[in-house]
Amino acid sequence: MSPESTGQNEHYLRVFWRGFRTWRGNRPFWAGLFTMVGGLPIAYFPYANMHLGNVTLAMSTTAGAGSLIIGILLITLGLTMWFHHIVRVFAGVAAILLALISIPVANIGGFVIGFVLSLLGGALSIAWAPGEPKAAAADAGVQGEAFKDAGAGMQEPQPEFQGVASVPQQPEQYDTTAEVDGGRHRAE
Repeated sequence: MSPESTGQNEHYLRVFWRGFRTWRGNRPFWAGLFTMVGGLPIAYFPYANMHLGNVTLAMSTTAGAGSLIIGILLITLGLTMWFHHIVRVFAGVAAILLALISIPVANIGGFVIGFVLSLLGGALSIAWAPGEPKAAAADAGVQGEAFKDAGAGMQEPQPEFQGVASVPQQPEQYDTTAEVDGGRHRAE
């Protein structure tokens, strides 16, 4: 092993955790997790049997199939938030609607646990926005300072591209006063 090689001595768990953090940061992770965890009690409780000593309580209702469908759809929406974050707004709205429908259909929304978690996951999915890359954010900050320093009569700074020849701007061949003052011409 040469001293120039880096990263080969890192533990595989540290490499996995770093990759997971990167993956998690690029999508509405917590929204998907809350939505999936909220779908579990909604789908489970109508089919569960509680044993209290010698007494068995069956919580099944006539809407057991509806509860199962709502729970599976919430789990699917949570996975959609993770793996297709482009449709996060649709998935968030659908999760909120399914959570609201689960109140009358699925034992008060999975005894309120599933309802609250699904509602929270849907809201987080709608509110989540992808972050800007660090290089783009730094460029935007530099460009913002350039606009702040520009005078009122000066043109906005044009971005310079490396390797591309800039095209000189042609003087305007027409009068733009009609556009500037709303169509009224000034006599000068």
